[in-house]
Amino acid sequence: MDKSRAKNLPAEERRNVTVEAVLDLAATTNPGEITTAAIAKHMQLTQGALFRHFPNKEAIWRAVMKWVAENLMSRIEKSAEGTESPLAAMEAMFMAHIAFVSEHPGAPRMLFGELQGAKPTPAKRLAHELLKQYADRLNGLIDTAKARGDLPCNLDNHAAATLFIGTIQGLIMQSMISGDMAQMCRDAPGVFAIYRRGVACLAPETSTTSDE
Repeated sequence: MDKSRAKNLPAEERRNVTVEAVLDLAATTNPGEITTAAIAKHMQLTQGALFRHFPNKEAIWRAVMKWVAENLMSRIEKSAEGTESPLAAMEAMFMAHIAFVSEHPGAPRMLFGELQGAKPTPAKRLAHELLKQYADRLNGLIDTAKARGDLPCNLDNHAAATLFIGTIQGLIMQSMISGDMAQMCRDAPGVFAIYRRGVACLAPETSTTSDE
């Protein structure tokens, strides 16, 4: 973020720049340790100037999660437009999600931080709503793929959607641990190929009883 942008800006743009500042800090700092003083310092502002646009820290966190949710869902929805099949749409969404995180590494740290928190904050509610919206979108694609014969009819939609999101989260966590956020971009195509084969080749359940 260009810190000089934070000064002399209209209110809405100042709020957007504040969101950028928090995501910048979250990329290298535990979100729980980010203070309003640190945000103001990063933006080269006083805390008083920061609080002219947000009543408190909770409001800042809510704005950050709202930005993450809206921009992530917009990115994955656009990626799926014009795809030839539901599975192609899912692959496009998978890659778009990884690309979004590689550009905004602070976003998953904020998301994980809110979901792990004990308090039912507005930001945490937005995080849960994001995951639900994401899962609903995947569920619709899985149903369409079943109807087309691209996926087996006995596939568990919930499990498939959970695995999809969990696989992305796993790639993100490994990159965060290694300190190489580009790792997930390199690994994503091969990982999705394995996911796709797994859900497409689900074998029908067989009886464990014997007629003998």
